[in-house]
Amino acid sequence: SSCTSVGQTETSLPSPMFSRNTVSIWGILKKCIGLELSKITMPIAFNEPLSFLQRITEYMDHTYLINRACSLPDSIERMQAVAAFAVSAVASQWDRTGKPFNPLLGETFELTREDQGFRLISEQVSHHPPVSAFHAESLVGDFVFHGSIYPKLKFWGKSVEAEPKGIITLELLKHNEAYTWSNPYCCVHNIILGKLWIEQYGTVEIVNHSTGDKCVMNFKPCGMFGKELHRVEGYIQDKSKKKHCVIYGKWTECMWSVDPQAYEAHKKSERRGDNKKQKNQEGAENDDADDMPDVQETVSVVPGSTLLWRIDARPPQSAEMYNFTHFAMSLNELQPGMEAFLAPTDCRFRPDIRAMENGKMDEASKEKERLEEKQRASRKERAKNEEEWTTRWFQMGTNPYTNSQGWLYSGGYFNRKYQHMPEIY
Repeated sequence: SSCTSVGQTETSLPSPMFSRNTVSIWGILKKCIGLELSKITMPIAFNEPLSFLQRITEYMDHTYLINRACSLPDSIERMQAVAAFAVSAVASQWDRTGKPFNPLLGETFELTREDQGFRLISEQVSHHPPVSAFHAESLVGDFVFHGSIYPKLKFWGKSVEAEPKGIITLELLKHNEAYTWSNPYCCVHNIILGKLWIEQYGTVEIVNHSTGDKCVMNFKPCGMFGKELHRVEGYIQDKSKKKHCVIYGKWTECMWSVDPQAYEAHKKSERRGDNKKQKNQEGAENDDADDMPDVQETVSVVPGSTLLWRIDARPPQSAEMYNFTHFAMSLNELQPGMEAFLAPTDCRFRPDIRAMENGKMDEASKEKERLEEKQRASRKERAKNEEEWTTRWFQMGTNPYTNSQGWLYSGGYFNRKYQHMPEIY
């Protein structure tokens, strides 16, 4: 119904965030070096007032790139748009050093955006390990976009690394095409000391299962002197392995596409320039903060390049608002009349997140503990009665494109029949 449609009206949250400097994280984390963090209860000071289900909804911020892909007649051009979408989907991580709340088992989130032409439903389908499943579809039948993410967190002394395990599938229905990929690693540095900063790295490989086209993108680690910070570089090849274009840029800024020969020639001339001003510097491991390298000159554009995507500016108060984008700020908004049709399990009803968004930290902390305790009690009760938890909107099934097991939407959520829903809040 049109009343779920949210225009991007929110430019601020009800209350600014408070300083994290007052909380000692070292006392909590020194017990967990090298361990997975999903079982450790973190103080609320490190959170941002969104659930992880809302955070993955931010993949949809640049849905116009999927709509662009749907409209293009050429498969290599479609792959360029899909690659730009895959990069844009993780761009909201930039400077987002707050941790989203772990969703409770059975928690859901829905979003309908008439202006961007999609609706999405997500559900927390597993608690240990934590798995969030999502399914988005075009309002005019052009695409479906779905997947499930298990954010595997590891603590490495000075940083926390998140590996978003799970395959994402985008189907362009009019072209009978399916694309799959997995997201890069994300690392938050200086957990203990210094200013928090974020890096994403790893190889993202997008496969078009209909044509055999493939896009391989390398999200680069920042390297010794930060030259590579935020850089992404890759290429698109067809099934005979012929390279059609190079794509390059920064996930925090923009992505470009260019002919491979032009790119190589440009690189060569840059290297000649670099060799003249090489400095001998040695890096050393130490216990101090690993400060974020200065952001280098922006992307140098190779002549003849085509712009694929450019990031939107953040709202003016973003820095006091957990570095949220416009899109993120709108996600927890409970508009008048929404209570009437949202599922009772929707994150917007979650009291700890709502309290934190309103700046009531003590209340948020108490509510978070209460909800986690309630969840533990329900789990014990089920174990005692030998009951299995059943998911509501997603079932485990086989992804036909990758032949791997995944959570697939079983339909029916938007019929709005929410009897017998678990009472999780």
